[in-house]
Amino acid sequence: MTNITIIGSGFAALTAARALRKRKVDATITMISPRRELHFLPSTIWIPAGIRSGARLKVQLAHFFAKHRIDFVEASVTGLKHGGRVVETDHGDVSNDHLIIACGARFIRKLPGIEHALIPCEGIAVGEEIGRRLDAMKGGTIAVGFSTNPEEPGAMRGGPMFEFLFIIDTLLRQRGKRPGFQIVFFSPSPRPGARLGQRAVDGLLQEMKDRGIVTQLGRKILRIEERKVVLEGGEIDADLILFMPGLTGPAWLANTELPLSPGGMIKADECCRVEGLPNVWVAGDAGSFPGPDWMPKQAHQADLQALAVAANIAAVETGAEPSTRFKPELVCIVDTLDSGMLVFRNEKFNFVGPKMKLFHWLKRLFERHYLTTFR
Repeated sequence: MTNITIIGSGFAALTAARALRKRKVDATITMISPRRELHFLPSTIWIPAGIRSGARLKVQLAHFFAKHRIDFVEASVTGLKHGGRVVETDHGDVSNDHLIIACGARFIRKLPGIEHALIPCEGIAVGEEIGRRLDAMKGGTIAVGFSTNPEEPGAMRGGPMFEFLFIIDTLLRQRGKRPGFQIVFFSPSPRPGARLGQRAVDGLLQEMKDRGIVTQLGRKILRIEERKVVLEGGEIDADLILFMPGLTGPAWLANTELPLSPGGMIKADECCRVEGLPNVWVAGDAGSFPGPDWMPKQAHQADLQALAVAANIAAVETGAEPSTRFKPELVCIVDTLDSGMLVFRNEKFNFVGPKMKLFHWLKRLFERHYLTTFR
């Protein structure tokens, strides 16, 4: 029987497995990951406000594995060999006929002093720590910012930082503490969030102005100190620093023959095939794909790539040529705790909705759909 190995247990990995079963692919599916649970990181934005707890955002996957007949291997990948036909792990080798790499990316931690900042998307524990620090603060300056991979500008996580920025502001206002705080947003880009579209950037910058959030834009970030962000031509004294660095590929890629982009991601085509390696596929943040310059690194895009991978593997298994291309699409609700702004973008449209309470509740419904699906 054909063996399909999936590296990862996040959005792209789970969607690929589910889509393969939906297409009736008769194969053994093996999933390799260091943990047998999904951490729903998009909702960590609500942990500081107490709307969500860390425990609620950890989804045990035992039922999902049983339902979709997935053999789970709890291990960390260390490399590949034989053109991707063998996955090396810290618990032994795993062979395959098809390999799907859906392990996500890692944050670039080269900025001097980055250890003095909290990186929100690094995990649920960081969301909990942000909540503890905010609860303990009676006043001061909070600095929030992000950057990208200079070799791969699309490898970034800007959306969650806008959300943390606005949610912290709303939370302090709800608690009657906002007058004692200064909030500063910083980015090396003069117009951060450009992938959302120019109208969205205008809206985000206007929202910052309306909320009294100070901006430091277009200045290179030189280093982070214990209570300071040092920029080219300026400094931000801060009591709490939230910073999202750019993304690159996982470290174990160095122990493979996978073709890598200048930014350290796995090079793939529009059908999610890894260049030069038959039956090796990539979906989600670990890949570098052709497409528009606004194409995001987000769960929705990872899902669309995973669906294309499943369709193409199904084609190969029936003797057909893989021809399904993934759809570039951006769907984002920038949440502010009590409302939200919807942004949709594909190759034909770029829609930016007004700030509405409805969009906050739509984001929560989206979360419920995901959690129910994988539980």
